[in-house]
Order: sequence, then C-alpha cells, then structure tokens
Amino acid sequence: MEAQIIETLNITHKVGWLPWAVQYFFLIGICYCSFLLSLPGVVFKKSEWKVPSNYALIMMLTCGLIAPVALLADLHQPGRFLNFYLHFQTTSWMSWGSIFLVFYIAWMVAYGFLALQPLLKESAASNHRYSKIAGFLALRNQPAHGLIKLTALFAFIGAVLVMVYTGMEVAVIKARPMWNNFAVPIQFALTAMAGAAGAALILNFFTANRRNKAVTTPFVKVIFWTQLAIVVVGGIWLLLGFSGLSPKIGKAMNLLTFINQWELFTVVGVSIIFATLLLAWRFPGNGLLLGLSTVITVWMFRWTVFMGGQEIPKTGAGSYSYSLPWGPDGLLGIVGTIGLCVFVYIVLTSLVPLKQFELEEN
Repeated sequence: MEAQIIETLNITHKVGWLPWAVQYFFLIGICYCSFLLSLPGVVFKKSEWKVPSNYALIMMLTCGLIAPVALLADLHQPGRFLNFYLHFQTTSWMSWGSIFLVFYIAWMVAYGFLALQPLLKESAASNHRYSKIAGFLALRNQPAHGLIKLTALFAFIGAVLVMVYTGMEVAVIKARPMWNNFAVPIQFALTAMAGAAGAALILNFFTANRRNKAVTTPFVKVIFWTQLAIVVVGGIWLLLGFSGLSPKIGKAMNLLTFINQWELFTVVGVSIIFATLLLAWRFPGNGLLLGLSTVITVWMFRWTVFMGGQEIPKTGAGSYSYSLPWGPDGLLGIVGTIGLCVFVYIVLTSLVPLKQFELEEN
C-alpha cells in the first residue's frame, strides 16, 4: 500500500484594513471621548473642569475633523463611502456606522462652534493677527445655554452610537476569534478615554498652564481610573481564556502566536500600562510623559488589534506577514494624518489662542 503524501500550502493574503484604519479608530475614539470630557465644564458648569473642558473641545474638533479623512483614505475612494448609502444593509455595522458617523460629526461641530463662542468673542476683541477671522465666526449674541445643552444632547447620542459601532464593527467578525469577544468594544472605549485625557495633557504642556495642577489633575484622574479598568478587563479576559470558561477566548489566545513578535508587543504594552498607572499615582505632575505614554499605549493597542489580528490566518498553515510600507498606505499615511491634525490644531488655536485658557491657581 503506497503512502499518501499530503502537501499543506499557505497562501498569503494582503491585509484588508490598512494603517489608515488604525488612524481612523484612534482619532475617532479620542474625538468622542474628548467630547465627553468637555461636558463637565461646558454643559454642567463644574468650576474645576472649566479650563480642562476647553482643552477637550480643541482635541474633539482636531481629531473629529481628521478622522473621516483617514476613513475615506482607507476606502481608497469616496465612491465606496457613497455605496453605504446607495446599498444600505440593515445587518451591517459598517452601513449603520456611515449614518452614525455623519450624525455625530455634524452635531459635534455644531456643539463645538457654540461652546467656543465666548472664547471667539474674546479673541476677536484682543486685536491679534487673526482677530478679524475670529470676529467673523463669533455670533453677535452669545448662544443660550439651553441651545448648547440641546446640541450637546444630540452630540452625546451620536458619540454613544459611534462608540458602539466602532467596537461592534470589529467584534462581530466571527472568523477572527481575537476580535470576536466581549473585551474588544470595552477596551476600545476605555483606551479611547485614556487617549483623550493623555492628548489633552500633551496639549496642555505646551501652554502657560503646564504647571497648573488645577488644569492637569482632572485628566490625570481620568487616566488613572481608565488604565486601572483596562487592567481589570484584560485580567478577566486572560482568566476566562486560561481557565477554559470561554473556549472562544482560549482559541484567540492560542492564535496569538501567529502574530509576528507578539511577545514583544505584549511585554512592551503591558509595561507601558503599568508605568502609566505608576506615573498617574505617584508622579501626576509629569504631564508630558504621562500624556505621551498614554497616547502611545492607545495607538499600540489599536495597531496590535487591527494589523496584528489580520496576520492571524482564517485558513492556511501559517501567518499572513505584514510589513509597514513607506508610501501613502503605510508610514507616509500615518505621518500625513498626524500632520493634518497639527494643521487643524494650529488653525483652531490661532483663532482661539490657548493663553485664553489660563486659570489662576487657588
């Protein structure tokens, strides 16, 4: 009887979601969480959040205006985005997301415009280089607080919808056990909140308020508690996987070995999380280092989930290797997105100079 020879072949597939998707999920997460961080000072008038909420407004508008650009770039052409409306699928989170995103961005911009009116009016009266443009954007009469609350309400509904769709869009993919579990949407939301606070700390460092604890303390508290929650959720995920209580998570853990250098990513990521916790607890005054470590961790998490997750094969004998290209679909795209954010930030802070956010320490 002749022995049968079975030859196993592995076909390498290109990744479907490029680094543009990482940038989109990173920026939109910071956007909707920055919106949430603006509410205590703008809507609820909490004195300790008056200035921090202004920083959150700047981050909200900066990331919110650029996130859709990254999304369109990942789709490669605007026509693909239009197809979501021409061929709407009620069972597709992407189709629903095309509606949720537009709804949120529209109300977010309206809310930000109204919330910044007092600062625009002050800027118009200060006679600086761009005061005429600020005066053009400033309304003759200040908007009623009730109108701001109404736009904030609709923006809040949109923010929650975007938060849900961005998590579920990944978690519903059953072919990828690493994504198809309860922890992904929760970790997306928690890390986005930490990233929003971290980005605000970085913004704050480059202003006269960088040594003012009244400005940094609220953001440091947000980072501490979100990082702690991230550790707890991650611990539950590991416990369910190692104990066998969740076969789905156990399978996802076994497949992690297909990700190139997954051990290095895991060690570095966990180390940064605990270092950030220690900084927020013992050295809260180091805003720049705390903000950078938080933002880097948030970005690394999304890179590992999206790009690392796509290296895990759906079928085949080996992993799908991915190397970051230099062009628009790789490093240039990442740098370009950051450049666009810097540009929007410069425009916003030229119209509303950050020195207007100064707050006297008690």
